[in-house]
Amino acid sequence: MTKALANPRLPMVSRRVERVSSFLAMDVLSAAAAKERQGGDVVHMEVGQPSAPAPRAARDAAMRALESGRIGYTEALGLSALRERIARHYQDTYGVSVSPQRVVATTGSSAGFVLAFLSLFDPGQRIAITAPGYPAYRNILEALDLEPVVIPLTQADGWIMTAQAVEAAHREKPIHGILAMSPANPSGTMIGRDALSALGATCRRLGLWFISDEIYHGLTYAAPASTALSSDDDAVIINSFSKYYCMTGWRIGWMVVPERAVRPIERLAQNLYISPPFLSQVAALSAFDAIEELEAVKAGYARNRAILLEELPRIGIADMHPVDGAFYIYADIARFTNDSIGFCRRMLDETGIAATPGLDFDPVDGAHYMRLSFAGSENDCRETVSRLATWLK
Repeated sequence: MTKALANPRLPMVSRRVERVSSFLAMDVLSAAAAKERQGGDVVHMEVGQPSAPAPRAARDAAMRALESGRIGYTEALGLSALRERIARHYQDTYGVSVSPQRVVATTGSSAGFVLAFLSLFDPGQRIAITAPGYPAYRNILEALDLEPVVIPLTQADGWIMTAQAVEAAHREKPIHGILAMSPANPSGTMIGRDALSALGATCRRLGLWFISDEIYHGLTYAAPASTALSSDDDAVIINSFSKYYCMTGWRIGWMVVPERAVRPIERLAQNLYISPPFLSQVAALSAFDAIEELEAVKAGYARNRAILLEELPRIGIADMHPVDGAFYIYADIARFTNDSIGFCRRMLDETGIAATPGLDFDPVDGAHYMRLSFAGSENDCRETVSRLATWLK
């Protein structure tokens, strides 16, 4: 049979898609899975995904709901009980009073970003993000015809977005909002209470939206993280049950938004995905009752963190951003390479260690960085150090 030639009159995919880069962490995961299918032995340090299952209480709640037989839509903003419980979480954890009416349950934090960007900004507007930073911010913004404005993080500023840097970016060319993350991905570095408050104050003075990504709250190792709501009631908070609550595949998260944004976000949610998954909402509600189990998981991360912080410098990987929270090491590997993609590809091929190249998080300086996730087992961390010690000799 002769293969039909492509019809030049057929429409091509949207030009905006060409601006969206691949998510390198997921590409590495695919390459690692291919290696495993061929019988290779892989140590997974590439994806920020807890190795522990969702807490027992969450799984039991979902099974009970499943046995009831009817799994249907909920309100677009989520189950009232879940929204009320999330609001109580802010009082219990941070001493901040939040009305349940301002809480939006979302299909993971990813849906939260889409809802926030669509509801707060018009096409062409400019939003400040950081480098290094979570790559999906940049890609989602560009897919929605918004302009990411990159603020490079510096050691002098403690590797965080500062109010001074935001003001300088705005002075150079007006921006319309900022997106800050604490603890951060890829580094785990936290923005302290005073610096977070200064960001909020600067945004209010300049008339900017302040979006605070707090998805790694609960996963800190010295001091607890501060919520932007403690000093800025107008901040837009995005969080998720994926990280601390070990529920990545359940795709359930939340937002806290100002009252004036609730109805616009509800209209978008109704049309984009109708409602978050019912079973995931039921499970998430019960996850709040599993703190003892989740703290045990976190203790495992703390042990893994200690192993890597002690052992990596002994094999020449000593320059890294502060690991205040989350479960990542963002390490400078300039002494070994200025091609983090090639370095990570060879490392996977030759040692079986899967890690994410820094270019995923920083298109400029990420060429000499890599990210290691310590969300897996203690054995994974020790095996990684052992294999690297041999390979980097």
